Parts: sequence; structure tokens; C-alpha cells
Amino acid sequence: MSTRVRLPTALLAIAMTLTACSATTPGTAQPSAVPPTTAPAATPEGLAHPTGATEIVLRFDEAGGFVPMEWMAAHVPYFTLYGDGRVVFVSTSPIVQPTPEGATTGMPIRTAVLTERQVQDLLLFALRDGGLGAARTDYPNQNVADAPTTVFEIHADGDSKTVSIMALGMDGEPGPDTAIKAAFSKLAGLLRDFDRGGSLGSAPYVPTAYRAVLADVSGTQGVRVREWPWADLAPTDFRLPADPNVLQLQTRVLTPVQALAIGVDGFENGIAGGVYLRGPDGAPYSLVLRPLLPDEDA
Repeated sequence: MSTRVRLPTALLAIAMTLTACSATTPGTAQPSAVPPTTAPAATPEGLAHPTGATEIVLRFDEAGGFVPMEWMAAHVPYFTLYGDGRVVFVSTSPIVQPTPEGATTGMPIRTAVLTERQVQDLLLFALRDGGLGAARTDYPNQNVADAPTTVFEIHADGDSKTVSIMALGMDGEPGPDTAIKAAFSKLAGLLRDFDRGGSLGSAPYVPTAYRAVLADVSGTQGVRVREWPWADLAPTDFRLPADPNVLQLQTRVLTPVQALAIGVDGFENGIAGGVYLRGPDGAPYSLVLRPLLPDEDA
């Protein structure tokens, strides 16, 4: 990532006044719960936080819900703030149409760099107005089935926590957690539309690697099957992940050059479906592509 774009503090402050939530979209990417690897640094502005370029300070995402497997494999967390002030977020405003060949690419992924003052303002908002400072780690909801779980991860002010809220905004009747859930909704609304429909300065996020997911789809008919794009890779090079807590699908980390060889415009934002390859073994495979974020290596 070589592009550095700064968001003016005044515009970030305006963004923080947003209270409305856009419609929720279920997701599955799980935030890392690993504590920062370097000691949080005290800043002149106040709140201590990790300072590494790959260390998560604040992340917002949604997990679970009733969604296709391909969508789950391609999903990218909606918003991540890293220790050096960089933010990487999904721009949820544009409508992404399938390519002429039928491939479905992901929503645009954007990046910007916040000043330390902006980082402090955002953390203060998340901890106070967004409710994370007083939050428990888990807010279950037994009255709603197949709904996404909103997940916040924060490492700041001497504390690290992951907060999960099932079916946020779907409670119906008021309860003891109504007030803090309203605060969570306010924070989710800000981070889900962080660039306010594209009105704040940012640049395209350029991944340094991708996670490709391959699945044998023998028997599928009526789809366009592309020729296998790699001379240096075979289907057997795609392996099941070692982590039992992630999707058990055959995966392989690809370089940008290998991802480009797939031949899909807009692949930088990921490929969520519609790409079928004929392997060297003659079998048809579906391919999903997921851009990796700075804290991810596989």
C-alpha cells in the first residue's frame, strides 16, 4: 500500500455526527482476538493504542447469518484502523454489477491515513458514544434466528476486547441493554459508511496478496468455464487451512500477478462468485478471491 490520503479532522468530526444505520449485510470474517504484539504507546493526545502498521486498533464487521458459502469466503471486514493511522474500509455505497463474463466482484475497498488527532477522536467516540468502553463481550439474542452478529474489536486505553452483538437493531421490545445497543448502532453506522458515500478523501486499497478458494463443482452446467490460468499452480496446491475455526475449503495465497492472471476486471476488490476454471485434470472448479488486509498473512 503506497497511497497515503489524509482525512481532514473537520470532516471526520462531521462523519461522527451520523446516527443512522444502513441496512445490515451478514458476513463471516472473524476479527483477530490476538493482543497487540508491541506495547501500546501513550500519545500526547491521551488514549494509548498500538502503533504498528499491522496491529489492529479498531475493527468493525458482521459475522454469521444465512449467506452463501462463496460470500462467506470472499467477505472483507467493513472497517479496520491500524496502529499507524491507516484505515482500510469497504465502501458500501456503490452498486457493483456482474462483469460481462458473469463474475461477481466485491465492493470497492478504500484506504486513508488518519492523523493521530483523528485517531484519538475516533477512539474516544468508539469508547464513549459508541459504548465500547462499558461493553460486555457478548450480547446474545435468542429471539432472532439466522441474523448476523455485529463484532467490534478494540485495543485502546489499556484494554483489549472483542464485543459481539447478535441481531443488532432487531430487538423489538425495549430491554436492559437498549441504551448501549443504540450506542453500538451509532458506531456501526459511522464505520459502515466511513467515507460518507465517497465524500471523504480516500484511495483504492491495493492488496499485496490474496486468498483464493477453490471448490470442485463437477456436474455444474450452463456456466462459462475458463481455462486454468496458472502454469505454476495445480489444484493440489490449494490446501485445507490448518485453523479449524475458519472455513474448511481448499485455499491458496496468490500474488497480485497470479490474481491478475484470472482475467477478471475489478479482482482487486475480490471475486465473490461466477468464476469457473477447468483444471489441468479436466475437472471444473469454482474460484473465490479474497484480498488480504495488512494484519493477514494467509
